[in-house]
Amino acid sequence: MKKTSNLFSIPYILWIFFFVVAPVALLIFKSFFNIQGQLTFSNYQVFFSSFTYLKMSFNSILYAGIITLVTLCVAYPTALFLRQLKHKQLWLMLIILPTWVNLLLKAYAFMGIFGQEGSFNHFLTFMGIGPKQLLFTDFSFIFVAAYIELPFMILPIFNALDNIDDNIINASRDLGANELQTFSKVIFPLSMNGVRSGVQSVFIPSLSLFMLTRLIGGNRVITLGTAIEQHFLTTQNWGMGSTIGVVLILAMVLTMWLTKERSK
Repeated sequence: MKKTSNLFSIPYILWIFFFVVAPVALLIFKSFFNIQGQLTFSNYQVFFSSFTYLKMSFNSILYAGIITLVTLCVAYPTALFLRQLKHKQLWLMLIILPTWVNLLLKAYAFMGIFGQEGSFNHFLTFMGIGPKQLLFTDFSFIFVAAYIELPFMILPIFNALDNIDDNIINASRDLGANELQTFSKVIFPLSMNGVRSGVQSVFIPSLSLFMLTRLIGGNRVITLGTAIEQHFLTTQNWGMGSTIGVVLILAMVLTMWLTKERSK
């Protein structure tokens, strides 16, 4: 049985090596070369001493934090409501269904909705407000990013809430706790694992968004993901692009460490 188990683990080990370990190692290796192909530490020196890159880092963290907060504020009440429904698995599937649609298609769909001749501006005109510049704004970028990331916040929170024993909630009410006390003292603490997983699932990808910054933000929103795209595809400075990629990986690892469950 042990030999069979080891045999089945080989594809998993190969997958991890070729698609996780090797790419990260190559990224770290390339980060120590400048655009002329010379071995140097200057990429890291430039990144941590340049106001431009530090501002990009701040923007990335800021926008990722806002997107995470917006999705959390929408996802938690939604998951709490889904938990009480009779056909909750069906409703959950309908929420997850948009994730099957390609990200690029969703981005172009929102470009049409928020455009000058889009349906949203037609609605504003019908209401007598008149058309507004909605596309290429911070609002449109955060709205679309939060919409796309929302299912990844709802799913772990819903699973955590669904695993709470109803007897615990009923016991809290029987002991005299009101609805607010039951939520704050029982339901929310027991669902924190789902909240942590949801924050990781949304905040980490939001740090490196670049397609939405171009199509929806109109390059008004400049993040580290945008800088990586520019260095790899435009300036051909793969060393600097790799350096930013390494910094993003470290930021993601730090996020996972900060949001992990603490042993008591």
